[in-house]
Amino acid sequence: MEEKEKSSQENSDEIKEYGQVTMSHKIHLITVIGEVEGHECLPANSKTTKYEHILPQLAAIEDSREIQGVLVLLNTVGGDVEAGLAIAEMIASLSKPTVSLVLGGSHSIGVPIAVSTDYSFIVETGTMVIHPVRMNGTVIGAPQTYDYFKQMQDRILGFIASHCQAKRERLEQLMLDTGMLTKDLGTILVGRRAVEEGIINQVGGISDAMDKLHSMI
Repeated sequence: MEEKEKSSQENSDEIKEYGQVTMSHKIHLITVIGEVEGHECLPANSKTTKYEHILPQLAAIEDSREIQGVLVLLNTVGGDVEAGLAIAEMIASLSKPTVSLVLGGSHSIGVPIAVSTDYSFIVETGTMVIHPVRMNGTVIGAPQTYDYFKQMQDRILGFIASHCQAKRERLEQLMLDTGMLTKDLGTILVGRRAVEEGIINQVGGISDAMDKLHSMI
């Protein structure tokens, strides 16, 4: 009885601090919410996912003999490109079965994270926004700057294309579309449209994601 209470308290603390918990049947839950934080800390009143919390957890999952699968829940506006790609690469390299579920949205660098799992779901009202790389702060007006932006976008497009059914050329079209966002470039994909474009595998909810993960295990 004491062990169950201790385990419950540990899970509660993990959810509170990191948005992660090991559930029954040895499935580890990871949530990617708010903004993916990079090397600089965001304001305390911002909802963030810290990559320095996620990466060690993923390493521990890979090393664990008890954890049999990973469920990733996403509701993120995107964030730091380097941190987001690091999380996506870590998830993609896990030997354990992985499933993702896009809830409210998985925008920008959240797209590579969503497709990094072995199988992906999105709810009917979930959204995905694909747009070019943005950069805050001073930008030097030199050819090297534009080359750097292009390299970053190529890395993102290359990763997404290699982990879903969508073609790289189509992804670039969606990224640079000028007809949907009035003050920006890019495309909003809602629920089933993300599946039709080949980015997400299936429309579904938490029960579908859990059933799929159990079958993979």
